[in-house]
Amino acid sequence: MQQTYSETAAHKRLLDINEAAEYLRISPRTIYSGVAPKSKHPFPVKCKRIGKRIVFDIRDLEVYVNSL
Repeated sequence: MQQTYSETAAHKRLLDINEAAEYLRISPRTIYSGVAPKSKHPFPVKCKRIGKRIVFDIRDLEVYVNSL
């Protein structure tokens, strides 16, 4: 049985790209394209890089969603 966003990431502060995409209900590919170093259309939420991992602070995502 597949877990939903609310079951897996509701209490996490940092979300990886797949979790952030599920939270925003967009494709992970959209986020990957936006966080690329030479992206023509940068993703509106600033990511954080921890080693090779790209993560997003859920508070930044919430601010972005509220601004829409």
